[in-house]
Amino acid sequence: MAPLAARLAAARKIADGRRIIATDIESRLGTRFTADTMAELTRRFPRAKFVWLMGADNLLQLPRWNRWARIMHAMPMLVLPRPGATRRALASMAAQRYRKYRLPARSGLCLAAADSPAWILLPVKENSASATELRRKSAQAQKE
Repeated sequence: MAPLAARLAAARKIADGRRIIATDIESRLGTRFTADTMAELTRRFPRAKFVWLMGADNLLQLPRWNRWARIMHAMPMLVLPRPGATRRALASMAAQRYRKYRLPARSGLCLAAADSPAWILLPVKENSASATELRRKSAQAQKE
């Protein structure tokens, strides 16, 4: 993965700072796995309504993650299209297993209040920013 500082800087460019906040909370929580981060966030902020944001490329590989089914059940999920991955992600094991919990995109404003598992594929322009690209740029910058 790209260094945390680079990933955080890229996320902050996308986040609006009000409803979407990019933080380094995982490093402060001391969690390593997404399922642990989600559990700790809901424990520390019991009244907050969280929505997990992830790219379609991550939905595609989600079954390889530690306790991936727990992730699907932890909080509603908003999946962002990713170049070359969106169609494959919709045919993936995770998407197929949880297809009956997929909500229409128009439900997006209500997603935080939805019972998990619930997920939406947001119909927006695909964003090509990726950790792989950040790593490549970082390596290139270090060589120069």
